[in-house]
Amino acid sequence: MPELSNSPFAPGPLNQLRAKRDRGRYDASEIFAILDCATVAHVGFVHDGRPMVIPMIFGRDEDRLYLHGVRKGRITSTAAGAPVCITVTLVDGIVVARSMFDASMNYRSVVIHGHAREIEDQAHRLHALRRISEQVLPGRWDEVREPFEKEVKGTSVLEVVIEAASAKVRSGPPMDDRVPGDERVWAGVIPMLTSFGQPVVDAEVPTDVALPPSVVALTKEAGLK
Repeated sequence: MPELSNSPFAPGPLNQLRAKRDRGRYDASEIFAILDCATVAHVGFVHDGRPMVIPMIFGRDEDRLYLHGVRKGRITSTAAGAPVCITVTLVDGIVVARSMFDASMNYRSVVIHGHAREIEDQAHRLHALRRISEQVLPGRWDEVREPFEKEVKGTSVLEVVIEAASAKVRSGPPMDDRVPGDERVWAGVIPMLTSFGQPVVDAEVPTDVALPPSVVALTKEAGLK
């Protein structure tokens, strides 16, 4: 698990919340904890003068994020050296209020600003790819062969040092303005959960091959037998 930090990202022009400021979080430890719960980030950049947003898996290593893609992809050919905005959102529940205006969601979100830099050093590239793998399935990297040289050469790996960041968090019950008659209106929170199911083995895996430790750990964490 990458390190957490209590150092804050000072609010500034890029990351200062303008609405619902009481929901803002700037401590690195809170921001990193949200990132570590996610597997997909949406990466925004400008390509040929137009804004683009691409969902990507990522890996965090302390105060930086790693991204990867094919060398001729839009983000890997355009974003290197350019500013990017990266967002992550975890939805925890639907807040059902007594009026539609007060309906909401419980969520944890992060917005990150930085510049993408292509990694050229081979050892650094492998480290970044490992961090991306660990973000999705911890422990899997050590269970399989390392990437072939041609695979690594065909992959562009980007590093984004976090220059500015903020989190926004909403939790708890509805907060609504009530009028007479609202006491008979149902209100509350519908939790939204993401869970793993039972692993489905590939048909070409021999029947005597056991589940690897990485998959066993993930299924145990999900409460599966």
